[in-house]
Amino acid sequence: MKRLYFVSLLAFAPFTWALDQTGTQHLNDLQQRWAQIQYQLPKEKRADAFEKLAGDATAFVHQYPGTPEPLIWEGIINSSWAGAVGGLGALSKVKAAKASLEQAMKLDPDALQGSAYTSLGTLYDQVPGWPIGFGDAAKAEAMLREALRINPNGIDSNYFWADHLYRQKRYPEATTALHKALQAPPRPGRELADQGRRADIDALLKAIKEKQD
Repeated sequence: MKRLYFVSLLAFAPFTWALDQTGTQHLNDLQQRWAQIQYQLPKEKRADAFEKLAGDATAFVHQYPGTPEPLIWEGIINSSWAGAVGGLGALSKVKAAKASLEQAMKLDPDALQGSAYTSLGTLYDQVPGWPIGFGDAAKAEAMLREALRINPNGIDSNYFWADHLYRQKRYPEATTALHKALQAPPRPGRELADQGRRADIDALLKAIKEKQD
């Protein structure tokens, strides 16, 4: 009976476990491989590479149940895979990403400096709305604002907030957010991701300038 009682508690209590050294190394490896695919592979090769990485991320989630960081990266990788596939074939992947990110937020909304909010907000911004998908600009704004509250100086939180503002044609605000993103402190071990994100920022600044000219 004691064992059954413990299992029933597990079903309802949001236990959160910390990654051990091996888990942290696995997380770092996923981050590095994601950046290599996103920023170094040709576009036509990204879908297959993200598919393999998504399988590894799911195995990581199963290896560390009740831990938010693997779920966040499972969500990020599935989102990126969806972006690489495009079209209707992406819908199942963005729904899977959404589920992973929501589960991570239930475990620890502040994990990885609020990355679940950033990623889920971006999904709400980029996925088509009803009846095709779950896209919702108002929900995107709420999520991205919360991400900024948790990580006000982060490169990703400010970049994706700027991207949202750009989509809303709020160009001066977007420009301000992008310049703040450029001032973000470097992330140790994520130099390639930082370099790629800075290129994304430059591209969005250029797009804003073209809209305003």
